[in-house]
Amino acid sequence: MEELDLLKKDWKKKENSFQQISEVDIYKMIHKESSSTVKWILILSILEVLIWSIVSIFYNSDEYLIKIHSEYLIQYFQVLTIVNYAVIAIFIYLFYKSYISISTTTSTKKLMKAILKTRKTVQIYVWYNLAMIGIGMVIGMALAFNTNPEIQNMLQNDKVYYLTIAFCIVALAIVFGLFWLFYRLVYGMLLRKLLTNYKELKKIDL
Repeated sequence: MEELDLLKKDWKKKENSFQQISEVDIYKMIHKESSSTVKWILILSILEVLIWSIVSIFYNSDEYLIKIHSEYLIQYFQVLTIVNYAVIAIFIYLFYKSYISISTTTSTKKLMKAILKTRKTVQIYVWYNLAMIGIGMVIGMALAFNTNPEIQNMLQNDKVYYLTIAFCIVALAIVFGLFWLFYRLVYGMLLRKLLTNYKELKKIDL
């Protein structure tokens, strides 16, 4: 927002007769930056899908389920995967709609409304992804404990059992925390930009 700050400083130096022109210039800059920010949100969400798809190709969960004699779970995981991709596709569509809406709007109030709506959608998207990651990790751990004979034999010792549980909880917390940090840094930065733009638009609209 350095360019916007410089423009605002320049605006304050000018006479009141130029106020309307300055407001238009500021609006155009905010409009352009908001559109660019939402475009990056859209790009990142698509890249996420591609990365997870590549990971799923190299890691075949069906083979693991067959190995631990839990073939009956394959169908459930396939349904869960389809539902998850469908939900992500809906979010991507909503981001695309937000991008088009923000890029084409010519009203300050509509732009402000679109920014708030986009921020809310991104926040829901982030928490949905974190929830799915958490659920996936818990299911994976439960499968390992309940269906893997080697792990079950190892856990016959009470001391080993509690140490393993504690280690798994800490490991899950660390992995989940890393994902949370990633979303916080990447999407959080973009959301802060949108919030800053909204506040600037609110000043103009007063």
